[in-house]
Formats: sequence, structure tokens, C-alpha cells
Amino acid sequence: MDYLLHILILVGLYGILAVSLNLIAGYTGLLSVAHAAFYGVGAYVTALMALHWHTPFLLNVVAGMVVAGVVGVLVAAPSLRVHDDYFVLTTFAFQVIAFSILNNWVDFTGGPMGLPGIPQPALFGLAISSHWGFLLLASAFLTAAFWVSHRLAESPYGRVLKAIREDEVFARSLGKDVTRYKVEVFVLGAMLAATAGSLYAAYITFIDPTSFTVPESIFILAIVIVGGAGNLWGSLVGAALLVTLPEALRFLGMPSAVAANMRQILYGALLVLFMLFRPQGIVAERVGLREPRRARRPRRETRSAGN
Repeated sequence: MDYLLHILILVGLYGILAVSLNLIAGYTGLLSVAHAAFYGVGAYVTALMALHWHTPFLLNVVAGMVVAGVVGVLVAAPSLRVHDDYFVLTTFAFQVIAFSILNNWVDFTGGPMGLPGIPQPALFGLAISSHWGFLLLASAFLTAAFWVSHRLAESPYGRVLKAIREDEVFARSLGKDVTRYKVEVFVLGAMLAATAGSLYAAYITFIDPTSFTVPESIFILAIVIVGGAGNLWGSLVGAALLVTLPEALRFLGMPSAVAANMRQILYGALLVLFMLFRPQGIVAERVGLREPRRARRPRRETRSAGN
């Protein structure tokens, strides 16, 4: 039972990450491969504050979001001056830099040895230590992240994001400050990703840099693509599929090293297959509620031969 609850908690964490990245990549068209870095920022801020200052969990979450937001501004401001493939390269470079800092700043982050003994959270005087408690907490954070993202995506602000994705020049011609919109949605996505990092650190009670690498960012992006870019419900479906499906390999009797490699192969194969045969993902983006009615052609009046 605990194993099943553990999988559901991971689905909730990756659901938050996928929903937040979908705002950036699916709705705005900014293909970022640095999401795991912001995930790590939230985790390390929460862990360091809990270990050294013994601050409350919710305060640690807010601090992680603020730090991730500041870092997001520093990354987005110069990165968004470039477009398409160059933007992907700049986010990739930031992801590599973030991992190098976490791995080499031993006095601050613990380096490769990580940070053990992270205290588990307590809310309103109640300690959360069971799998059921963490599942409820992860579900609450996922619901909040989904609600914020959904309200934003369905608002006029979200329609501007879609316009930027479809035709940035056209959006500028309408008087929209495209750069400001891009920076804002990038920062919001980074802050939401940090909440997942805070939950992860408090749940696992140990973090190290290997959890926040480039393959992790690619995995989160794969969830968005497979689930359906531009559809928040697709992010939840993709998270459930890509988190639970590889766990079936554990029941095939494979050694752990082989199973880990098979998971990477399975992720890559699914990504290639979806890009070839269903690029819109499992849950396609909803363009409209119904098709527009076609205008009826006026009937030609036929005159009788006697007229």
C-alpha cells in the first residue's frame, strides 16, 4: 500500500512540474529545458532553511518560490532576447550551470553528498510523516497550481500567450509587450516548479544534485508533450502515464541498473512515437467549443418557362 501511495505522490509532484512547464512551453511556445533547475532551487531553499534555521514549512515554500522567481527573471531577461533554437540552448546552458553549482559548492549545498536529515513538515501543529499525509499535501499543492494555471490560461492574459505562440509579430502589432509577457509567464512557471521541489525535499528528507539534471528537465518536457501541450489536463494525464508505466519494469525481474536504462529508452521511444503519430499529445488542445457555422448559399430561383 505504501508503494502505491508513493507512486501517487510522485504523480502529484510531476503533475505540478508539468502544469507549470505547460504554461511556458505549451501556451507560450517557449521550449525550456531548465525546469529541473527551478525544481532544485525550491528543494534546496526549503532544505537549507529547515536544516539551519528550523523555519516553518510554508515559509520555506514561499521563500523557495521567491528565490526561484528572482532566478527566473535573471535567466529570462537575457534568454528571451533570442528565439527558437537559441532560446533552448540558453535554457540548457542555465540547467548545466545550476547543476554544476549544486554539485561543486560543497560548503553550501553539500555537493555530491547532498543534504540528509531534512525535517518533515508540520502544518498547524500537525506533523506530516505518513504517506497518506503527504498524498493529501501533494494533492492540495497540485490543485492550487492547476487552479492558478487554469484561471490564467482561460483569461484574456492566456489568450495573449497563445497569440505570442502562434505569431509573435502579430501580437506585437496589436500593441502587446511580448517580452514582458514572456518574462512573466517564465517566472510564474519557475515559482510553481519550486513548490514541487519544496514538497520533494520534505517528503524524501534527502536531496542531492542528481535529482535536478538535464535528463530530469527532458523528462518533464516529455510529460508535457505526451500529455498534450497547451492543455493542462493533458499534463496530469502525461504525469500519471510516464510515472506509473515505467514502474511496471520492476515486476519483470530486471536488475535495477538495466531497469533504469530501460526507463530512459521507454521515455525516448514514447516521445518519438507521439511526435510522429500524435504530435498534439493524448489530450489535444481545445481550440473552441464548437465549429463555426458555415454560411448558407442563397438558392437560385428558377423561373418557369412560361414567365
